[in-house]
Amino acid sequence: MKYIAVVGDMKVGKKGDLLVTHALGSCLGLMIYDPAVQVGGLLHAMLPLSKINPQKAEANPFMFVDTGVPKLFKEVYDMGGQKARLVVKAAGCGQPLGNNEMFKIGERNYTVLKKLLWKNSVLLESEDVGGTASRTVHFNISTGQVIISSAGLKREL
Repeated sequence: MKYIAVVGDMKVGKKGDLLVTHALGSCLGLMIYDPAVQVGGLLHAMLPLSKINPQKAEANPFMFVDTGVPKLFKEVYDMGGQKARLVVKAAGCGQPLGNNEMFKIGERNYTVLKKLLWKNSVLLESEDVGGTASRTVHFNISTGQVIISSAGLKREL
């Protein structure tokens, strides 16, 4: 089954599923995968910190990195995933408007992610972050393979 995570969304899947997200600019795309039970999830978070709008964060925790990342991990744990086996990858967190972007949303999304992972003793296996190009992610839950499409090129993450 193919599931698409839109902006401010999260999808989880099991063996046979494909998780996709489009247009990762400054947004964070986070993929987590447990190869032993072949379950995983994909988060497309828009903003770093939920404190700017607690009501919106309560209604949609996936919009924010600080609330979406823990929810993503919990959903994968609920499907049988285990922290010790997880493969964690990140994409996005760019500057689609170039270095003149005033709020540096992508950079802040990445910083909040790294702090959350560090506090919980989780390491990123790989990442494709920064820059100005938008990214599309295809995450195959059967294999754990993550393909990034950007600027007309495809590469494995």
